[in-house]
Amino acid sequence: MHSSDSVREHILNEKLIPLFYEDDVDVCIQVVNALYKGGVRTIEFTHRGPKALDNFKTLVSKKENLPGLMLGIGTIKNTNDAEAYIQAGADFLISPVFDSAVADIAYLHKILWIPGCMTPTEIHVAQQAGCDLVKLFPGNVLGPGFIEAIRPLFKDVHFLVTGGVDATEESITKWLKAGAAGVGLGSKLITKEALQLKEFDKISTKINNLLSIQGLK
Repeated sequence: MHSSDSVREHILNEKLIPLFYEDDVDVCIQVVNALYKGGVRTIEFTHRGPKALDNFKTLVSKKENLPGLMLGIGTIKNTNDAEAYIQAGADFLISPVFDSAVADIAYLHKILWIPGCMTPTEIHVAQQAGCDLVKLFPGNVLGPGFIEAIRPLFKDVHFLVTGGVDATEESITKWLKAGAAGVGLGSKLITKEALQLKEFDKISTKINNLLSIQGLK
């Protein structure tokens, strides 16, 4: 297992994290391969469906063919799920909320945990718990101006933004200029249409084009 510090630095260097869930394990494998082919080295699989854990275990087993890939799990809201995915080989955990019990589990296992926050109070609580990498969610509600306003208050905290980030240069640049350390892209990047039609090459091309945006990599 990678150290939490090394994973943290990896994510901060990457700046762009695709995230997705899919029931069909073969489609999951194809999506991960497409993202990797496009240049991505950090992926968040989300705990949002009945086959999430089994599919995640399969994806972890395929990592040996994808050197340098960090594969994390998102939508972790309780300790049972945190434990299950840590045992399954997750490189990092991401939550939509701050949960002190999940924070304790991550600390005990020395695994990076990125809590979700929406208010200055939540960010403060997360920082007091030792988190200096925080997910701002939902981004479409908060807006880039929120980061500009709070950065002077939390100079030692790095912010990842998910929700409301479009897969365009304009959107990503706006967030980065506001002070975001990185962005998460879900259905705006890995669209339902692309999954249904299995247009994996289009996913590779799209992510490769996004990675050419100034400020990414």
